[in-house]
Amino acid sequence: MKTISLLVLAGLIAGIFVGELAQSSGDANAIAAVEVLEAFGGLWLNALRMTVVPLVVSLLVVGIASVADTAKTGGLVLRAVLLFTFLIFCAGAYSTAATIGWLNLWPVDRAAADAFIASVGGNAVTIAEPPTFVSWLQGLAPANPVSAAASDAILQLVVFAVFFGFAAAQLQAALRDQIVHFFRAVSEAMIVIVKWVLLAGPIGVFALATGVGLRAGFAAAGIIAQYVVVVSGVTLGITVIAWVLAIIWGRQPIGRFTAAAAPVWAIAASTQSSLASLPAMLDAALGGMRIPARIADVTLPLAVAVFRFTSPVANLGVCYFVAHLYGLEPSLMQMGAGLVVAYAVSIAAVGLPGQVSFIASIAPICLALGVPTELLGILIAVEIIPDIFRTLGNVTGDLAATSILARKQAREGESA
Repeated sequence: MKTISLLVLAGLIAGIFVGELAQSSGDANAIAAVEVLEAFGGLWLNALRMTVVPLVVSLLVVGIASVADTAKTGGLVLRAVLLFTFLIFCAGAYSTAATIGWLNLWPVDRAAADAFIASVGGNAVTIAEPPTFVSWLQGLAPANPVSAAASDAILQLVVFAVFFGFAAAQLQAALRDQIVHFFRAVSEAMIVIVKWVLLAGPIGVFALATGVGLRAGFAAAGIIAQYVVVVSGVTLGITVIAWVLAIIWGRQPIGRFTAAAAPVWAIAASTQSSLASLPAMLDAALGGMRIPARIADVTLPLAVAVFRFTSPVANLGVCYFVAHLYGLEPSLMQMGAGLVVAYAVSIAAVGLPGQVSFIASIAPICLALGVPTELLGILIAVEIIPDIFRTLGNVTGDLAATSILARKQAREGESA
């Protein structure tokens, strides 16, 4: 997957260069050829987007049914899920404030942004009036889930999937297992499709990037570089916050926690996978951090499965950056809806490298915020860089949450 990521990045650079050359040449045939290539890029992007609705719904149903059932097995698991939920919502609120604040201090060049948007065919965006609170509240539950899926009403689909997942958890084991197995099969099939489409990623991104180079030229490189810096910077910020939480709330000594986490950070940065970092996290928790095995052996695997601390941070950062490019300002209700969807996506997200889940994780939040998704096909090419910071933040958050739960468990043991 890392090879594909590098090839996609190379395709982005080559596409912008070819598009710029075609524009500079003024040759009508070269420009026409680039426009044909761009159409193939649009086909590739649509192939990615077609997996979003079935993948998000199936992952939510499986994830919630499993978590709800697991929560019945013990107080530690239930406390962990509640802590994860609290931390994810706090992380989402931080990302909203940090990204908007950063973009206010360092706004994109308006002319370059307009050219960049036009280069991917997103210049005809209609800015609709935000809904009233009454209409937003009334529309939370879909009268027709199929219609909601067809109209990309992603928040309504999330609400439906959440209710369906909790309802499935209440069924007899035999019936619940059939539902979970079915939706797990759907999600696995969608992931296979995503992997197939990503195999053509270098060609698809190259084709899209030729259109960017044709209309925006090398100015597009500046926009993409600014995007990488903003999203990576905001994500790095939450990693530092997780480190502080482990020290202050988890009562881990600075030196001891940092020394124990250092090998985990090295593995996380090199593999970009929280799952691959799990053995190192367990070793750090049991050894350097001195956390009892009865807590670490339960909390860390559960955290890797359902707690992705940086998911709402990076995902919302991407969405607000795209909104900024379009000159859109989501309303407070849209921000609230985006935060709810970001939480749901983070719980349901697949533990795979970022490029696999990029569209499925971010497109639903964009839709909830009223932000177009056309630019995601270009931004996926540089996901390899923010994904390093995503994984670093995730493993730091996992260790911090484990420290917090260990401290609480120890305090309860003393009081008993």
